[in-house]
Amino acid sequence: MNPHLFVYGTLMSHTRTEKSLRLGREAELIGPATLRGLLYRISWYPGLVEGDGRVHGEVHRLKDPAASLVWLDAYESIVPGRADNEYERVERIVDLDQGGNLTAWVYFYRADTSAAKPVADGRWT
Repeated sequence: MNPHLFVYGTLMSHTRTEKSLRLGREAELIGPATLRGLLYRISWYPGLVEGDGRVHGEVHRLKDPAASLVWLDAYESIVPGRADNEYERVERIVDLDQGGNLTAWVYFYRADTSAAKPVADGRWT
């Protein structure tokens, strides 16, 4: 199973949220990275959708991907077998700021973004 995870919002290490701290215990931070897409402010959290922009985040290497992805999916409100999940976890190629690229899991937003505010620079702060 792919151990790499790209995060771009509340799970980023600088946020110091309960879940980002848990991720820090269960993964090794590889470093900053970007990914093709567009970022929106959904509420107190962001949503990433397909697009031609660049979204900034960071890549982590999960120590036990199977275990960590269970709680990460739950955090993103993904219910297996349900068609109307707000997010979906997919694999995408991400570009590492240190050079090179790799394939990582990333959570894409699936709901309507027409009322959401774009994050023009692709950086969640």
